[in-house]
This record gives sequence, C-alpha cells and structure tokens, in this order.
Amino acid sequence: MDEINKRTKKEFVSVWVRDPRIQKEDSWQSYVDYEICVHTNSMCFRKKTSCVRRRYREFAWLRQALQDNALLIDVPALPSKNPFFSMNNTQHVEQRMKGLQEFLEKILQNTSLLSDSRLHLFLQSKLSPTKIEACVSGQTKYTVAEAIQRYSSANSRFPAEEKHEEKSPTYSDSDSESSSSVLGHGSDDNASQDCKTGAREGELFRLLSASPSEKHQVQP
Repeated sequence: MDEINKRTKKEFVSVWVRDPRIQKEDSWQSYVDYEICVHTNSMCFRKKTSCVRRRYREFAWLRQALQDNALLIDVPALPSKNPFFSMNNTQHVEQRMKGLQEFLEKILQNTSLLSDSRLHLFLQSKLSPTKIEACVSGQTKYTVAEAIQRYSSANSRFPAEEKHEEKSPTYSDSDSESSSSVLGHGSDDNASQDCKTGAREGELFRLLSASPSEKHQVQP
C-alpha cells in the first residue's frame, strides 16, 4: 500500500507539441504556430493544465533567454532552422514539431531551468517574449503568477484523453515566409477557445501520430 501511495504522489510533467496551424501575418507573410499542452502535478507549476500556441521564433527566444540566465548550463538545442523549409512539405513540419517537443522535454528535466519564470510564462501565458521579459523584470502591473492566472482556461482535452485518430491532413507551413497556399488559419483567441471546449478535437489530433504518446512523462 505504501508503495502504491508513493507512486501516486510521484510528480510528473507531461508536455505535448502538436496541431501546427498556419497564421497569416499580413497579406504576403505567413507562419506556423504550434499548440503546447502541459499536464502536471508538479509543485513548480501554478496551473496543472494549460494550452498555448507558440511559433518557432518564440522557441528560439526562449532558448536564448534561458541560456542567458543560466550561464553554466548547456541549454538543449532546438531543431535547426531548415533554409529550404517548405509550407507544403508535411515531413518538414512534422520533423520540426517533433524537435520542438524534444526540446521542451529536455528543458523540463532540468530543475535549474524549470525555476526560470520565463519558461513558465512561455508555457502558460499568452504574453509575447517582450512582455514576458518586462513581467519577469517587474516592469508590468501584474506579477508572473497573475499573468499565468489571467490566462486561465479549463483545458478539458489532452492526448491521453482523446479517443480517436483521423488521417493526417495535407497542410503547409513556414516560419514567417510568404505563401499563397495556406490552410488551417486561426488565431490565438481561437486556439484558446479550442482549449476550453475541445470542439475541434478530431482536427487537433490528426497530427499526433508523429508525437510521443500520452504514456511518455517527463520527470522534473
């Protein structure tokens, strides 16, 4: 019985990077962002479940910010930015998505990096990198905890809870590159609503075949 209780109380942090979507930046420029879902019982996190959307450029900022704040720690590498990255190449998108997930999994295994407020705001708020820096530096009217709490969403769906799969769609992707064939447009507001209702659950799960299963848990 004691052993069962120990296992039950064991802390975990599970993270998924999935559901790439094309966002229009302007009439000519488009980029892809990804949904990041976190499910945890760790005391390091104020919110135990959350979903936000981030683009590759923001991941690059996060890595540099973590490295600057932890000079003696070798921060894990991001998937390299392919100069031939194509919005119409499904393999390119899936490879990047897998690399971004591996990056976050490694980050969350490092207790020193896990203590950085920038990481928590990146994972659990909609603040831009500029506003994250301002918040961490105490230059905003709200604290880190308040910023995370303000983006409170009743996340009711995670890979572990989804019960079906559909065939992967044909989609295109870029990180701030021009494109005339763009599918799956959305916005941060739409993404937030999806997290709350799970109304588009089938669509969101289409690309999970390339992501680790729900059984993979990252130990902080």
